[in-house]
Amino acid sequence: MALLTILTWPDPRLKTVAAPVRKFDARLATLAADMAQTMYAAPGIGLAATQVNVHERLVVIDISEQKNDLRILVNPEIIWKSEAKFIYEEGCLSVPEIYDEIERAEQIKVRAQDVKGEFYTFDAEGLLAVCVQHELDHLLGKVFVEYLSPLKQSRIKTKLKKKIARGDLQTVR
Repeated sequence: MALLTILTWPDPRLKTVAAPVRKFDARLATLAADMAQTMYAAPGIGLAATQVNVHERLVVIDISEQKNDLRILVNPEIIWKSEAKFIYEEGCLSVPEIYDEIERAEQIKVRAQDVKGEFYTFDAEGLLAVCVQHELDHLLGKVFVEYLSPLKQSRIKTKLKKKIARGDLQTVR
């Protein structure tokens, strides 16, 4: 397994829409394992392939305290969202050290495949629902700060560029 480089917003590659996974092979399983290792090392609770400059519909998530409940979602899609919304403070490995409140569906139903291509569905609420929606946004080329006002986005961009220029950002490579 290997640690992968996480792209930092506003890198234009984060805007790339991910293509569906068509081959379920050893390369995909290795990529998922590398992404999980990268996510845990960062540390984070979710990582989309787009964030490591692989533009395929693959996400890894583990919201457990013990980091022992890894979920691998290949070609994930939300097939149902509750009308009820809630606000949660989100962060992102591609936008390090920045947190803000984002409104999301409170409950969702997800359909995905595993690394062998088998379909499965699950219901999610709370933090898991937030994390899934956040990571699936990445697969569509959207980063959570894009839900914020243009002024906030501009301030975050300036702050990150300064940190990058000073070498202050700790990103997994």
